[in-house]
Amino acid sequence: MISSPEVRIRELRRTYGFEEVAIVPGDVTTNPELSITNLSLGQYQFATPILASAMDAIVDPNFAGLMSKNGALGVMNIEGVYSRYENPYEAINLITTASIEEVTEALQRVYSEPLKDHLISQRIKEIKDTGSVCAISITPQNAKRLSPVAVEAGADIIVVQSTVTTARHISNSYHGLRFSELAPLVNVPVIVGNCVTFSASLELMEQGIDGILVGVGPGAACTTRDVTGVGVPQVSATMEVSAARDEFVSRGGKPVSVITDGGIRTGGDLCKAIAAGADGVMIGTPFAQTFEAPGKGFNWGMATPHPALPRGTRINVGANANVSQVLFGPSHRTDGTHNLVGALKVSMSMVGAQTIEEFHQKAELVVAPTIATEGKMFQRQGRI
Repeated sequence: MISSPEVRIRELRRTYGFEEVAIVPGDVTTNPELSITNLSLGQYQFATPILASAMDAIVDPNFAGLMSKNGALGVMNIEGVYSRYENPYEAINLITTASIEEVTEALQRVYSEPLKDHLISQRIKEIKDTGSVCAISITPQNAKRLSPVAVEAGADIIVVQSTVTTARHISNSYHGLRFSELAPLVNVPVIVGNCVTFSASLELMEQGIDGILVGVGPGAACTTRDVTGVGVPQVSATMEVSAARDEFVSRGGKPVSVITDGGIRTGGDLCKAIAAGADGVMIGTPFAQTFEAPGKGFNWGMATPHPALPRGTRINVGANANVSQVLFGPSHRTDGTHNLVGALKVSMSMVGAQTIEEFHQKAELVVAPTIATEGKMFQRQGRI
């Protein structure tokens, strides 16, 4: 008799995105005015727990200054057009005016221009001249070389960012990037991303970082999930990484700020990310829709101009508000896309939480696949 080899059937675990969950109101409510939404990144404190994504169509030195004036933080991509061209806005115009058929090739051509160290220093100085905390984004392959250059020029926060980041990376390099060495070398807060699992994020926290970005592929301009099939919905990903943070702190580690990055379009999305355990969020497209954004209503991701495997696309999102309206209102829209901070404060008040830490403790998330459609027949039919 021939015996069959043992067969192991793999099972899928269920994960959830913003559209599939809801926040349960608390037994005690508070006034929204009592809600404190502070975010800590190393020694820096921000009254608004929102970062603007490091996209060339969004954050230039002027936009970073506007975010600072609103108590938030804009992160500039130091490997983007601002460090490649003396006049970066000519390059941005080439991208925004290209046809749909030609835009990917235009992006690849624009980003083939070499980086220039003197422009890195110049752009950082321009951000500092606005009175802002200066946060810049660097890819892991350039972090060891460019981080000291950026810090010497005045950068206050280093964001090392790629599609997927881990503490253990196998490459041909004899001595690759090690965050345990980078953090003390630059001696400024280091934020690392992106990550979506408990184990990988816990290992990153053990390297001495100050913040971690959560999210693989949820951004409106990102096509990573289409190209590679990789990604985890943001609510589940945020819960995993925040659980790793809590485990790390329980072992005596320093607090690490969890930042949900991408997929957030409305105040409800933001509130669910914070309820899932995030300390703050990083947002792209809502800021690309502001009048002050250099992309003038267009947006594209950091991986869009990759010369061999683009993992993004240029999108036309239009411009409909200023930065202050997106953050604080007043809103003249009913879809939750403006006054994001106001929405967070009201959500916290409905749960009875006065701080984000209390919100983590008191907010209950439930699986609610009909939350967006229940009782909304006339809205879905456009009869509103």
